[in-house]
Amino acid sequence: MSTRKSYDFVVIGGGSAGYAAARTAVDLGLQTAVVDGADPLGGLCILRGCMPSKTLIESANRNLSIRRAREFGLRAENLGSHPAEIRDRKRRLIGEFASYRQGQLEDGRFDLHRGAAAFVDAHTVEVSPRDGGDTYRLGAASSLVATGSVIPDPPVPGLAEAGYLTSDDILDAGSLPASLIVLGGGAIALEMAHYLEGIGKGVTVIQRSEQVLRSVDRDVATALEDAFRKRGIELYTGTRITGVTRDGRSKRVTFEHGGERRSVEAEEVLCALGRRPASGGLGLDAAGVSLDRGRIETSPEQATSVPHIFAAGDVCGPHEVVHIAIEQGEIAAHNAALQLDKLASAHPRRIDYRLKLFGVFTEPQVASVGLGEREAGEAGLDHLTASYPFDDHGKSMTMGETEGFVKLVCAPDGEILGASCVGPEAVELIHEVVVAMHFRAKAADLAQIPHYHPTLSEIWTYPAEEIADQVHS
Repeated sequence: MSTRKSYDFVVIGGGSAGYAAARTAVDLGLQTAVVDGADPLGGLCILRGCMPSKTLIESANRNLSIRRAREFGLRAENLGSHPAEIRDRKRRLIGEFASYRQGQLEDGRFDLHRGAAAFVDAHTVEVSPRDGGDTYRLGAASSLVATGSVIPDPPVPGLAEAGYLTSDDILDAGSLPASLIVLGGGAIALEMAHYLEGIGKGVTVIQRSEQVLRSVDRDVATALEDAFRKRGIELYTGTRITGVTRDGRSKRVTFEHGGERRSVEAEEVLCALGRRPASGGLGLDAAGVSLDRGRIETSPEQATSVPHIFAAGDVCGPHEVVHIAIEQGEIAAHNAALQLDKLASAHPRRIDYRLKLFGVFTEPQVASVGLGEREAGEAGLDHLTASYPFDDHGKSMTMGETEGFVKLVCAPDGEILGASCVGPEAVELIHEVVVAMHFRAKAADLAQIPHYHPTLSEIWTYPAEEIADQVHS
C-alpha cells in the first residue's frame, strides 16, 4: 500500500486538544493533517461533555430558584419540567457549537481526513475512511494522539444484565424516569445528580470512596455532601457495590456500607463510574508508544516514549479538563516544530500544573486551583490555611446562597499555593485566585486589592487578611 501524502505533523483526533494542536502547528509553519472519523465532528467537550451538561444544568438551576420562590416573597405555581424541551434547547445550542468547530476543521488551513487512524510504524498512519473507501497511508514526520476518552463497560455484577443509562443517555434524553440511582461520586456523576434532582427526580448517589470528589479536601467534599442531603438526595460514601438486579419496572442496587448490607431501589440506574483513555485500536504498539493501564505516558513536553510522537488530552491525562487539553496540544505542536527545525532560537515548552484548575457545576458549585490543604501536607510543605464561610457573608446571605466556604493555602511567607471554594458561583470565583497565583501574589496582596461591596468575590479578602496576620505575627 502506497503512502498518499506525507506531513510534518499528523493529528489523530479533532476535539479540543487536537484542534488546538493543529491550529498551532499551522501557525508555526508545519504542513499539517487531522484525522477524525467521528460524526459529527466536535469532540467530547462540545458534543457529550462540558457544553451539553452545562446547558441542562442551567435548566435545573432555574427550577431550583423557582422552587424557592416563597423564600423571597414570590409565588410560583404549577411547577413542572419538560425533559424533551430541555433536550431540544441543548440540541440547538450544541448544533451551533459543533457547526462552528466543523467549520474550523474544514477551513483549509490543514488537511482533514475523515476516518479512523492507526499507526503502521512510528512514521506512518493508516486511515480507514468512514465512507467505507479503500484504506490509505499518511507519512508523519511527527504526530499527536488526541483521541480523548470513552465510557468503559462497568465492573458491577448484574448491571449489564439489568441495564443502565450513561451520561450520554441523560444528555440527550427526551423523557426521564421518576427516580434514579447514580453510581459514582466524581464530577460527571454529581453534575448529573444535580441536574436530575434539580428538575424534580428522586436521586440516590452511591460512591465507593469515603468522600465524593476524591481529589478535593475532605472539608470541601463534606460541605457538598451535606448540601446534597439537605436537598433530599440520598448519598452513600465508603461503599462496595455487590450487585444490581431488575424486578419489573424497578432496579435494585445492593451494597455494603458501614459494615452493613444495604439496598436501594429506583426506576433506573445511571452508571457514572468514570471514563477511560481512548487508546485502543490506534496501533500504538506498532509505533512503540508506551501505555500505563491504557493511558499514554507523556513527558512534560507532551512527548511519548517515542520522542516525535506526542499526546494531549484525556488519552494521556493526568487532568481531564478542557483548558489543560488545549494547552497540552499547543505545547505538543510547539515542540514538534522545534524538533523539525521550524523554530529559530526557541526552547522546548513544558506543561506546568501549578495553576491546575478543577470545577464542578453542582449546587453548590465546587472549584479549586493549585494545591489543596491535603496535597500540601502530603508533599511535606509547610503551609498556612484560612477559610471563611458563605453563611457569614453579606452578598451570599442576600442571595440566600449560604452553603459552603472559601479556603486559601499559602506558603509560610504568604505566597498563595492554592485555594478551594464550595458555594455560589464557585467556578467563577476561583479565577480571582488564579490571577493572583499567576503573578505569585501573597495573601497580603489579595487582601489589599479593592473589592466592591457587596459582592461574592470580596469573600476572598477575609481568609487573605487572616493569613497576612499570621505571617506578620
